[in-house]
Amino acid sequence: MAAALLALAASIAWGVGDYAGGIKSRVLPALTVLAVSQPFGLAALGVMVAVRASAPPGREVAWAALSAVLGTIGLAAFYRGMAVGAISVIAPIAAASAVIPVVWGVTSGESLSSTQAIGVAAALAGGVVASLERRAEGTQLATGAGWALLAMVCFGGYFVPMHAAARQDWLWPAFLFRCTSVSLVWAVVVTRRSLPRSVRPHLLALVVIGLLDTGGNALFAAASAQRGLLSVVAVLASLYPVVTVLLARVVLGERVQRTQDLGVLVALAGVVLVTAG
Repeated sequence: MAAALLALAASIAWGVGDYAGGIKSRVLPALTVLAVSQPFGLAALGVMVAVRASAPPGREVAWAALSAVLGTIGLAAFYRGMAVGAISVIAPIAAASAVIPVVWGVTSGESLSSTQAIGVAAALAGGVVASLERRAEGTQLATGAGWALLAMVCFGGYFVPMHAAARQDWLWPAFLFRCTSVSLVWAVVVTRRSLPRSVRPHLLALVVIGLLDTGGNALFAAASAQRGLLSVVAVLASLYPVVTVLLARVVLGERVQRTQDLGVLVALAGVVLVTAG
């Protein structure tokens, strides 16, 4: 039960943080949002590591570095997708990432019920329907859907190594994850010579985004440290698009085509079925 609650808390933190990050990516480059927001989460975790003053529990913590590479690429793609497309479409497509850890868990010996199998199929089918738009020239991928598909693959890949890294402890994997992600983002910033500019009016929001994203990572690591099954905690954590979509509908009043609405509902229902199973 503790693992499930922690995973759900991660989904809430990610859902709010992703909504705010997507909104800010419409007025600032996605790279700037990442470069400015993430160091605040790193600072918070650094303080916690210093206060605890304990060594990493084992070599498996290093898997967090691979998780960080995948997660950072996924988050950059997710922000970019939400910047150019409808959040109500982009978020459910990314939510299909839950399929990857479920399949991995099954191949590693975890059992998948018939309900979960139906949920996996629904999540994939709903993501496809949500990603398509009917236009005068024919049915095409919705704007930003390509970025959402990249985010889906990377987010799905993120869960597997992060779950492995956090089997013994949650703090060190979360800290190593953020160290790696900040280093990766700033390496790109320096290489491209695109230092963040004009961020002062957005600074408070960027601080909150960084803390929420880091909090989601830490909460998922904590759920894994509670020995929660990968196929369960990853799917529960993947419910974050519910929060993101609700905020987009309520705050922004987003509206999309009816077929896309249906795809959104099917994709989210699929995630729920995987959880219920």
